[in-house]
This record gives sequence, structure tokens and C-alpha cells, in this order.
Amino acid sequence: MGLKIENKASNQADMWLYGEVGEGWDDYFTAKGVVDELKKLKGVNAITLHLNSPGGSVFDGLAIYNTLKNHPARIVTEIDGMALSIASIIALAGDEVRMAGNAMYMIHNPWTMTAGDSREMRNMADRLDIVRAALLGTYNSKTGDDVTDAQISDWMDAETWFNAQDAKKYGFIDEITNPIEVAAKFDMSRYNYKNAPKAEVVEKSTQPMDIALKARVARMSMLINKRRLAAQN
Repeated sequence: MGLKIENKASNQADMWLYGEVGEGWDDYFTAKGVVDELKKLKGVNAITLHLNSPGGSVFDGLAIYNTLKNHPARIVTEIDGMALSIASIIALAGDEVRMAGNAMYMIHNPWTMTAGDSREMRNMADRLDIVRAALLGTYNSKTGDDVTDAQISDWMDAETWFNAQDAKKYGFIDEITNPIEVAAKFDMSRYNYKNAPKAEVVEKSTQPMDIALKARVARMSMLINKRRLAAQN
């Protein structure tokens, strides 16, 4: 599905973000796409954000989060299936965050692919630390004083998956809604997540792990080379 937005009433809209965050995937949505669609809404003061995403581009995700957070409408996030990786940040843009009883929420450290000499590798590690600090601060702004920075840091280091009950317990969400069956599901083997649970919301891969991972690496390498060429021009 990627991105879909619909006016249900003159002052209310529904937005669906179903897919990977950023270009280069199958079903995807981008920050630019979200901004362009929001510009079309006139006089809307309430938006329901339906989210089902395994994650993707950190920077697209942060831009989407900031765009939604700064929008004048009241936003209610509905995590319909999963909010993993950077999608877990997008979810927190809602003034209220709800999660289906059978959905999943996951946080982890940002990671990337790079190439170059030792200086470039060190520089990339420093940039990842900066991004990590920004993500941690965003989580903490939602969870509040009941969860410490150290605890969130440990969760990110470990790649921690939360069911709806634990996500509410620790303050990532505000309300648990009835379990639902979502149409969009994802081949989780493509993301090389370490602790992905064998749950109903995650379909088993029809592709061997090594082939899927190689395909993902190839796509990411193409994106990196494309961006480098764009920066040089």
C-alpha cells in the first residue's frame, strides 16, 4: 500500500503508512510523500494515523515524525500490525498512541552500510552515535520518568520487541485496542533482525535467509552509490 490518505469528513482525515520507510523497497512511503499529502488537506483538525511498517530509512522516518509532530491537527496513531525500528519513532508522533492487541513494537540501535577507509568508518560510527542519541531522546520524551535513559539504551542495544501489554506498561503507547487482521505483511527475513518473534503478525519467509539478506545488501549498496553520485554532482 505504501502511503494512502483519505478525508472522511471536512475536518478529519485518515492516513495509512503501510510499508517500508524510504525509497528502494517494495511497498514504501517517504517523508516527501507524507508532506505532499498533508499539504492537500484543508481545514483538517484530526488525523488518524494507521501504521504497519517494519522500518527503513532513519532520516526519512525522523522527517516524517517531525512533520507529523508539528502538524496543527490532533493526531491519533493506530499501530495496526507492527511499528518496528524507525517506524517505532513515527508512531510516537501521535498525541495519542494506540496499539492493536496482537501488534508488535520494536526498538534497536540504528545501523547502516558504508564503504571507505578507516577515517570514513570512524566518522560513520560517530554519526550513528548522534542518531542513536536522538532516537533515545524521542523514546524518553514519550515514556517519561518511569523509564530511565539507561533502560531504553539497554533495550536498544538488545533489539527489544514489545507486545501491546509491555509497550503500554513502559509508556510507549497509551491504549490497547482489539486485535485486528491487517492486509499488509512483510518478509521479516529481509531485515536481519536478531530477535524477531514467531508471531501471527509476521509471516514466515518464503525465501532462504542468505538469499534474502544478499538481496537487501544489494539494494542498500545501490542506494548508497546513488546518493554518493548525487552528492558529487
